[in-house]
Amino acid sequence: MSGHSKWSQIKRQKASADVKRGQLFSKLANAITIATKEGGGGDPQTNFKLRMALEQAKAVNMPKENIQRAIDRGLGKGGAGTILEEVVYEGFGPGGIVIIAEAATDNRNRANSEIKKVLELAGGRLAGPNSVLWGFEKKGMITVKSDKIFDEIFMAAAEAGAEDVEEAGNVFEIYTKLEDLEKVKKNLTDRGFEVVSSELTLKPTDIVKITDPGQAQKVLALMDKLDELEFVQKVYSNFDIPDEILQNITT
Repeated sequence: MSGHSKWSQIKRQKASADVKRGQLFSKLANAITIATKEGGGGDPQTNFKLRMALEQAKAVNMPKENIQRAIDRGLGKGGAGTILEEVVYEGFGPGGIVIIAEAATDNRNRANSEIKKVLELAGGRLAGPNSVLWGFEKKGMITVKSDKIFDEIFMAAAEAGAEDVEEAGNVFEIYTKLEDLEKVKKNLTDRGFEVVSSELTLKPTDIVKITDPGQAQKVLALMDKLDELEFVQKVYSNFDIPDEILQNITT
């Protein structure tokens, strides 16, 4: 995939400049609450989903009191509070791309209305359950920084138990089976690799290449709009934009 940019790479490059700290903490708090509620309690040693959410929160220096409040909310402590539920939205966007948005919301109808509006304004539409989800695979993804060449990273990742590697700008995205994520991460760390992050992700099985600058602009604007919605946790898509196109457009 060298020479092309997917949403995960583009978002990573934009994050330091675009993400509002308060909004980021709010999204992470929701992720921690959902993980606590649905992943098996407030102990990260036995709740894999919570452990992943806590790692992401600590990586951006989220205050401990915010983290604890989010865990308590997931455990139902401190009164009834807001009841969050995890909802997955599927849709189609410009240029023939498909989109999946994972949300944590206390108002499913409002969230549905807002996502539908954003999609339709971009020339897309909301789809029914499993309309596009079948075109993605659930994977573990480990992002590492390294000055090694791709072939060296690929061999090291394969020996560590990974399934695939993609070069993404100045980092490498290493994909694993869900059950192998922790093992591969430990193996890479033991081999001296700098692990930037690890998470569960949806990897598209088919890629749509966007080579028209105008279409690429619309796609990126749509992804930004969806990602900016406070209740949206993650957005996935199957588009791929050549770097020479990406460098000449702004969102």
